Amino acid sequence: MVRKIIHIDMDSYFASVEQRDDPSLRGKPCAVGGLSDRGVLSTASYEARKFGVHSAMSTRRALELCPELIVIPGNHEKYKAVSRQIHEIFHEYTDIIEPISLDEAFLDVTESKDGCTTATEIACEIKRKIKERLDLTASAGVSYCKFLAKIASDYDKPDGLYVIPPERALDFIDSLPIEKFWGVGSTTARRMHQLGINCGFQLRQWSLQGLTSEFGKAGRIYHDFARGIDERPVIAERERKSVGCETTFEKDIYARSAVIIELYHIAEELIRRLDKVAFEGYTLTLKVKYHDFTQITRSHTETVVFSDMKTILPAAKKLMNGIVFNDERRIRLLGLSVSNPRDELHSRHNWVEQELGF
Repeated sequence: MVRKIIHIDMDSYFASVEQRDDPSLRGKPCAVGGLSDRGVLSTASYEARKFGVHSAMSTRRALELCPELIVIPGNHEKYKAVSRQIHEIFHEYTDIIEPISLDEAFLDVTESKDGCTTATEIACEIKRKIKERLDLTASAGVSYCKFLAKIASDYDKPDGLYVIPPERALDFIDSLPIEKFWGVGSTTARRMHQLGINCGFQLRQWSLQGLTSEFGKAGRIYHDFARGIDERPVIAERERKSVGCETTFEKDIYARSAVIIELYHIAEELIRRLDKVAFEGYTLTLKVKYHDFTQITRSHTETVVFSDMKTILPAAKKLMNGIVFNDERRIRLLGLSVSNPRDELHSRHNWVEQELGF
């Protein structure tokens, strides 16, 4: 039986909720994020995106691009409450729901509750109910696997619906720019371009051995994705254990000033991700990979959650003080993660690899 997978992605979620609740914001460029010069945006409205403003951008830069931008501090309790309402709609069709964040989720509707014959019909119904009940728009992607459903949901935003059936999968993948592949970040994309891989068709010309030689364990994923293969199941209500991010530098670093600057930028991105999924944890973990690919991790647990720059950056610096790095021991990668959610304060920390974004 061919699986029926839907990926739902709310359009400019935080900003759209704010525009819905405050009519004076409708039609205006606005964003949710930090108000200080060092603040970072979580979401930008589509009106703001026309000026080049986007999530993860510093507030200062966003205001340079769009001086009329209205920056709103986030209200994550409200966003969580609306997310629960969205999931109530999902549950009308299936209980096999895998949340990715507050504003997106995978649904397996291979055997749906309401008897709809196609996943496309279900996606249309979900979008309609979200609009009618919550006055918000969502984009949906429909396919037979998570990889293609995810890409399809981004293909026709906002308020989009795109379907990739099995018989069209390879043609779609062939023309897909390599940057659009799920799990291919900017660093990997640059490496692929250097190897002459610019689209899905060129990626499929590479053997499994060649890709794993160049990209390690990720090579198998790229090999399978290029062939439309993704057997990962939709895991119902998966409990998130940690949130993390990491940066691989184009040139190895070893000066302490450079390390502290990079730690600050990584902490900014970590805070954005924590806000996006409303995650709170008590353990901060530092990951360091050296130029020779050896790596170490160090962790610190507190009695208060790691949630903002005041809690994360000092702890990260303290962990970094115990790390040896110099001209002969240069740093290739730095990463930070937060784990130990509220109900697992005393559980053992597990580092979750975030590089592929799964």
